[in-house]
Amino acid sequence: MTMDDADPLHCWLCERVIGKRVEWHHPVPKSRGGRQTVPVHPICHRTLHATFTNAELARRGADAQVLKEDASLANFVRWIADKPSDFHARTAKRKR
Repeated sequence: MTMDDADPLHCWLCERVIGKRVEWHHPVPKSRGGRQTVPVHPICHRTLHATFTNAELARRGADAQVLKEDASLANFVRWIADKPSDFHARTAKRKR
């Protein structure tokens, strides 16, 4: 089996195939004891951290479906669904 035969990585959040750039997200933040990492697109990673604090991520757990129940994140996932794997755009800063 070669690398070409391997299944491509899929983003934990949006479920699209990951392109050339991959980032690793801790669904439960390291600061809250999380050890597991999952592959995500850079834009998805930045959106997660712009939408939720580490405390909120820790409370909601490691289930992407639970996070996508948040209206603003659900809107993002719908918007990004048809974009290319390496699509990038500026991420809005966290609302305080």
